[in-house]
Amino acid sequence: MKKALTILFGMILLSAFGGTLYYLYSKSEEPPQTFETTSPIVTDIVKKTVATGSVIPRKEVEVKPQVSGIVQELFIEPGDQVKDGDMIARIRIIPNMLSLSNAETRLNQARIALENAQLDLDRNRKLLDDGIVAEADFQTVELAWENAKEEVSAAEDNLEVIRKGSRAKSADTSNTLVRATIDGMVLEVPLEQGDSVIETNTFNDGTTIATIADMNELIFEGKVDESEVGKLRPGMDLVLTIGAIDDQRFEATLEHIAPKGVEENGAIQFEIRAAISQQDPEHFIRANYSANADIVLDHRDQVLALDEGLVRFDDGTAWVEVETAPQHFERREIQTGLSDGINIEVVAGLSPTDEIKIAR
Repeated sequence: MKKALTILFGMILLSAFGGTLYYLYSKSEEPPQTFETTSPIVTDIVKKTVATGSVIPRKEVEVKPQVSGIVQELFIEPGDQVKDGDMIARIRIIPNMLSLSNAETRLNQARIALENAQLDLDRNRKLLDDGIVAEADFQTVELAWENAKEEVSAAEDNLEVIRKGSRAKSADTSNTLVRATIDGMVLEVPLEQGDSVIETNTFNDGTTIATIADMNELIFEGKVDESEVGKLRPGMDLVLTIGAIDDQRFEATLEHIAPKGVEENGAIQFEIRAAISQQDPEHFIRANYSANADIVLDHRDQVLALDEGLVRFDDGTAWVEVETAPQHFERREIQTGLSDGINIEVVAGLSPTDEIKIAR
């Protein structure tokens, strides 16, 4: 039994030794590892940042009524072109009962005063004709009659304004007629005929009857992160991509950078504004289209560049592995320049014919 165990143990050791020899032999027979290489290229490098925002009209106004009441008529609808002064709505006044009562009382009192002044005038005219009163005294009575007549006219106008919001003598300039304040396109009419409206006053902005904008002058309004805003300057070129018009690019010029940032989702954002310098007549740009703006921060034209993934950085030094003989590489330090995140400019250290090791 002891002899059998000794033989079995020897066989196990022999098998292990043979397996080790076979593994070492197989390892030595594997082909040597090879590396692919690539050469630097000559290309343009553009460093840019992206701002998200929307396209809006530069001039956009909300037209509000000057009196409170009910929308009696609407003369426009979204998409209409209007001129400054065009009538867009008519407001029907709902008179205040206290003001109406006071106006009616004033008119009645003015009529009574006029009747009394008329009697006094007739009486003094007869006395003037008989030579009993002087001309100067008669003029005083006549002046009182004229004043009473004007008071009646004023009371009638006041009552008409309270009832209708305008006088018959100046119906064309009535504040019940709401007119456009600029030339442009009607973007929105948020009311219907019969809706109530509130006038613009010191304590209330008033009800918006229509929004009008000049669609011939558009701007891009967006936001950029604080890490990029220091690199921006007014006058920089922007390329706009509008989501609804994906086959067209629009040029713009940066004209404003907000001096104060606003915190959004834990990051400080700065508002920017750019004037759109061209518009394609085949594409109508609607207000509030979402858009992205590519802002060119720096660029290099036709420079030697390398895939940034091939460059290694140690202690501020950039280097690559250059092939000196087939599958033999040496470390070479290079001087880099502008990077767009994909390619990096090679200022010195490489030539277009150098082969760079692609690390696996």
